[in-house]
Amino acid sequence: MTGWPQRVAIISDAWHPQVNGVVRSLGQLVAELRSRGIEVEVFGPDRFRTLPCPFYPEIRLALLPGQRLHKMLREFKPDALHIATEGPLGLSARRWARVERYAFTTSFHTRFPEYVAARLPFPRAWTERMVYRWIRSFHGAGSAVMAATPSLIKELSGRGFANVCHWTRGVDTAGFTPELRQETEGLVRPVFLYAGRLAVEKNIEAFLSLDLPGSKLVVGDGPDRAGLQRRYPDARFTGMLSGTALTRAYASADVFVFPSRTDTFGLVMLEALACGTPVAAYPVPGPRDILGGVEPAVGKLDEDLRIAAMAALTADRSACRRFAERFSWSAASTMFLNNLVPIASRKSAQKPKGFTTARLPQGLRA
Repeated sequence: MTGWPQRVAIISDAWHPQVNGVVRSLGQLVAELRSRGIEVEVFGPDRFRTLPCPFYPEIRLALLPGQRLHKMLREFKPDALHIATEGPLGLSARRWARVERYAFTTSFHTRFPEYVAARLPFPRAWTERMVYRWIRSFHGAGSAVMAATPSLIKELSGRGFANVCHWTRGVDTAGFTPELRQETEGLVRPVFLYAGRLAVEKNIEAFLSLDLPGSKLVVGDGPDRAGLQRRYPDARFTGMLSGTALTRAYASADVFVFPSRTDTFGLVMLEALACGTPVAAYPVPGPRDILGGVEPAVGKLDEDLRIAAMAALTADRSACRRFAERFSWSAASTMFLNNLVPIASRKSAQKPKGFTTARLPQGLRA
């Protein structure tokens, strides 16, 4: 089968009104696909009865979605099925596809095994190994699993994941812009910014504990916010920001500090760069995939996060913006479409194949 699907079902346990990188990525993808005339339906927790996630009570998970979700999928009659997450909705959609002998794709957005291991009172290595075994089985039922970076593809393949393919991310360069840069009231420059979820896996204390000049600004919310505010009263915590307020925070900072060692991509880094703000991070997958080869022009990677933060102060803010403009959602969405498989290909006893084998032109590759 050639050409792209006209009806795409995306199953995600992360969806509005949640605010995180997975939701922003899927939201941009859906908008781009719909602009091409493709009918897309996202089946998220907002359509079901929910209960709070054990580790993140602000995140709601669908409660026993099986029969209702299966009915919705039958009525929608998708040409392609993509399962984005491994939660209750993802499990239910996977079960339906296997019973119906339908082909589907998945994506690996979150290092769930590491996050679980950080919260349970069991040996970390054992917990990660057990959870990765389950995650590998989940994705192994699909025809392909999409990963955001070359290093993540290599890592997952090394862990025994089969049919791992590349799906990069983009950034909304119209919404995130340097034009909103202004003086930040009450904050002494240089302003070092972190934006994202406030949770243990984000390693935020590695940033807040640094001896840095100027001010530290923290944008976002999460289960660790209250504890971090108590321990680091000199930092300013704004809570969750969105739209113009978020863009203004990015653009008005002098350096964006990304302390995570576990993120699979780090969309917030691209958002900061699109606002002209250089990035300081550890040289780990995610930051290394994005910034490797272009530092020190747009930021700095170093195992000493203070060295990285101070070095990033000298980066060229115009170069940061130009670099971010290379990551288009148009190119990322084309890559996603190329990875999809016809839903009925497995049921008809054919080997699942993508809708198109066309490669992105060099100029469109993010």
